[in-house]
Amino acid sequence: KKKTIKLTSLMRDTYLSIPDRQDNRINAAYAFGGPSLAIRTVNENYNMNIEKYVTVDFFSLERIIDRLGGVDIDVKSYELKALNGLISNMNSLNKNDSNAPAVQSAGLQRLNGRQAVAYSRIRKVGNSDFERTDRQRAVLTALAKQAKGANIWEIPDILADVFPEIETNFTSNEILKLSVVGLEAVSRDIEQLRLPAEGTYEQQRIRGMAVLVPDMEKNRQILREFIYGE
Repeated sequence: KKKTIKLTSLMRDTYLSIPDRQDNRINAAYAFGGPSLAIRTVNENYNMNIEKYVTVDFFSLERIIDRLGGVDIDVKSYELKALNGLISNMNSLNKNDSNAPAVQSAGLQRLNGRQAVAYSRIRKVGNSDFERTDRQRAVLTALAKQAKGANIWEIPDILADVFPEIETNFTSNEILKLSVVGLEAVSRDIEQLRLPAEGTYEQQRIRGMAVLVPDMEKNRQILREFIYGE
């Protein structure tokens, strides 16, 4: 409606209610019940009304990034060793494909799909999983900017390549319609949010798990204000 793109990361260690299950980390919802339970968990905890979803795995995201020509990422020097370790890990997981090369130096550079997915997985350096969500949003933002360079007449061909790589309850026609709006939206700044927000959670250990216990009322308000301006 507003032709804007807003990215919100929900920290995987957020401890909250999962419908019909024991309270747990939010990422357990997807493991227990796939997209439907993940969406229901988000909707019931954050007072949202999400109906549609798109999900990708390591391998499909890699191929989507490659289809769009890679992404430009500013790799920090302290990320380099961890990044190359994860590239090596992903090369071992993709035994039938040619290996992605290691990244030789820090700085702004074009990463291919496997390198970019490896970058988005880094969490052992910097501010652990908090910074990993920053990297994930950086990759998605760079991917959107890369898509901005596409000609509108290329969209059907790109979608034909990408659609088999995703799991979604959008129809191909719905995605085609949204992609036209999306090309207009990426010309503006992409806004970002991470939840739980700073100062609205406590780090605790529950059932042996290191978790983030949020003030749900505050985080619901922050999310609704971010998405809807309320």
